[in-house]
Amino acid sequence: MQFGKWSFFDKRKDGGPESHVTAYFLVAIKPLFTIGLLHFADGTRDVYHSHAFNAVTLVLKGRFRENYLDGKVVEFKSGDIKYTPRTRFHKVFSIGDTWALTFRGPWVDTWKEYRPKEHRFVTLTHGRQIVESIAR
Repeated sequence: MQFGKWSFFDKRKDGGPESHVTAYFLVAIKPLFTIGLLHFADGTRDVYHSHAFNAVTLVLKGRFRENYLDGKVVEFKSGDIKYTPRTRFHKVFSIGDTWALTFRGPWVDTWKEYRPKEHRFVTLTHGRQIVESIAR
């Protein structure tokens, strides 16, 4: 259900069409906050990304590895709470199915992806529109 920039009880891919994450957003008022249930299917998509928001996530069931662009890897499991600042470049590798509850802060207008196969940094805005693309 959508009312302008507000949406309620909305199901969609989280992170674009190639994402392994399905989001069930209870409420999304992007200028203020978003609350959603995330289902991470096994695996990952091969793109590192930042976010347009800061987030606190509670892992409800399952586990995943968070891989950072600098090579660091951290594993999270059921019961763990994870803080993700909007500036963190990461990708999430789910080990089997994982469910999490996410609380997201206000959105800024842009975020970034690093696409290793293309050696390219891409800046995105609402609707996943490309604002800038720079070869590395």
